[in-house]
This record gives sequence, structure tokens and C-alpha cells, in this order.
Amino acid sequence: MPWKECKPMDERLKFVARLLDGEKMSALCLEFGISRPTGYKIFNRYKETGLDGLKDRSRRPYHHANRLPFQVERTILKIKREYTHWGAQKIRDKLIKTYPMIAPPAKSTVHAILDRHGLVKRRKRRRHGKAQGTPLSHVQSPNHLWCADYKGEFLLGNKQYCYPLTITDYSSRYLLACEGLSTTKSEFAFAVFERTFKEYGVPGAIRTDNGVPFASPNAFFGMSRLSVWWLRLGIQIERIKPGHPEQNGRHERMHLTLKKEATKPASFNFLQQQERFDQFIEIYNNERPHQALGGQYPGELYTPSAKTYRPPDEPEYPYHDRTVRVTSCGRICIGKRKINLSRAFACQMVGIREVADKIWLVSFMDYDLGFFDEDECRVEPTQNPFIPKKL
Repeated sequence: MPWKECKPMDERLKFVARLLDGEKMSALCLEFGISRPTGYKIFNRYKETGLDGLKDRSRRPYHHANRLPFQVERTILKIKREYTHWGAQKIRDKLIKTYPMIAPPAKSTVHAILDRHGLVKRRKRRRHGKAQGTPLSHVQSPNHLWCADYKGEFLLGNKQYCYPLTITDYSSRYLLACEGLSTTKSEFAFAVFERTFKEYGVPGAIRTDNGVPFASPNAFFGMSRLSVWWLRLGIQIERIKPGHPEQNGRHERMHLTLKKEATKPASFNFLQQQERFDQFIEIYNNERPHQALGGQYPGELYTPSAKTYRPPDEPEYPYHDRTVRVTSCGRICIGKRKINLSRAFACQMVGIREVADKIWLVSFMDYDLGFFDEDECRVEPTQNPFIPKKL
């Protein structure tokens, strides 16, 4: 395959395949234009994770149904305030009789609207979950907060676009990872974060913007499969406000240095470019004095996290009526019924509990996601449980 047609996984696969065929490391590195340490790094990753570490698969976001018209929602709230003891079923019946020209919402939709406005009394539950979004934290110790982002794409010499995924420690400015990828889709991002967790441990929180794969704007509560995985690992999610990159200013400042010193001019292919990124990481962490650190190197201040990485245990729901695994297409299957939830929670275990007459609450870990009833085939979201409450 000509170089100009290759993607990074194609180059790595070709490189590893020829090594497995018995070709010498030195000769292959010379042909591919990379150093021997980079060649061994690629080969060792293959031996550790196999082909999964070299491939990419698409993840299309789940599009949630349109919300109820605000006029209908306002009418539901008006009925509830007039008849404070009525539940979702009576309010729905009243709506049908008073406004027969309106397409009646499902009972679970009515219940979710009441819940979003604080008009449903529910048993208080302990919450140990981590929140996403603002407010943003300011920490003084390593690994309490990491920052991640994609530096803007740029064109390599072989006419392929490169998207560098970067991860830094907030307090020490230590550059944990800089990986040149051909896409911002989630599969490569999973691999990069997993390698970083294995090497440096797990942080307390990760701050990102609202783009893919960190978030899914059209999905349930904006969650993505990557952010759901972080929650499973006990990582708090922080997201800057859209259009405010200065809220991740330390990370953006590193990107300016990265752009100047490691991307201009761009290398010919992904393997050569990654070698430059690896060299930049070493210099940035251990040779370049940082003005904001009083002239110290980030490597002098950073220490790995005490929380080591391990695959998370499956969540349990002892106080729910049943535990169900979400399908790969984002549905909850109960008998022959298929209730749409979100692909962000694909293959995750969720808990289901009946909270009113034939209205069920769906929970993930310690987060209440929404409601469904016996008629509706989708989960109607409740108030966003991932937004932290200001004290």
C-alpha cells in the first residue's frame, strides 16, 4: 500500500507483520523512517494487547427523542400545582379530558417532568457518584486532576490528517501522553487512556471540553462511552463551558509549545510524527524549565497516582427490583419489551425499581437516569444527575 494511502493502524500492522515474518528491526525502522526505540515500543504494544491496540471502530452517537412541547409541559405543571396530591396517571387523564386535541404524553413522561421540577417526593439515596461539568476544581497535588484534549488536526507529509490526543497533570503540568491518531473516534482514545492509567495510575478527575469522544452532544445527558467508563473507574468528570477554552488554559498553553516544537514542519507519516511527540514529551517533562513552576521541570514535581488501574467491578443494585444489562444498541430488554436508553450505556449493568404505579426508575451506579412505564418504549430523563450541586 502506498504511504499516502496509509492510516496509522495500517502502518503499525504492516510494521508488526513484517517483524513477525522474520525481518530485522533495524532494517524495518530505517525503511519506515523511525528509531529503534519507537519500533520496539510499537512491537511491545502489539505483544501486550494484540490487534485491539492497533484497530479503530466507529461509535455513532445515540440521538434521543425530541422533548415534549413546552406548552404541554407548562400545562402539566399547572395541573400539578392546582392538585398537589395527584400523581402522573391522574394528571395525564386530566390532560386528556381537558385538552383532547393534544397528543397525550406517556405516564412516565409526565412523571419525569414532575421530577425535573422537584414535584415528586422520592426516597433519598446516598450518592457517591462523580459529577461532570462545572464548577471546575483547582488542585495543588498531582493526580487530583488531569486535563485532556485533542490538539487541532494538521496534515502530515503523506496527506493524512493527524489528531494528537494529549493528557497532562493539572498541578505539575506533567505531560502524561501525546498520541498521534487518525481520528477522534472513541476506540483509539480508550487505548490511549488505558495505557496511561496502567503507567501512571488513575486520577481523581479529568477535565475536557464537550467534544467527541469525551462527550456526545446528542446522547443521554451528553454522556459518551468514554465518560461512562471513567465513572466506572471512580473518576470525576469535569467539562469546561462550550466556547471557553481558557477554562482549560494550562493544557492549551502546552498545546502552543507542542505545535511550535513538534508539528512544524510536520513529519511524513504517523510513525515518524509519533517519534517526534515522544521526544517532545521527554524534553517537556525533564529538560525544559517551566516558568509557572519557578523554573522547575514537571518531572521533578510529578509522582504516579497511588490508585492503580484495574478493570472496574460490575455495579450492584441490592435496593432495586432487578438488574439488567443494557444491550449493545443501548436498549433495556425486559421480556419482549425493548426500552431505548442510550448507546453511551451499552453493555453496562443498570438497576430498575418501581417508584409509582407501573412507573420504573432506571439507575446507573448511584445516578438516577430517568423513568419508563408500561406503554412507553424509551426512558424519559430526569434532572441531570451528573451536574454537581453548588453548596
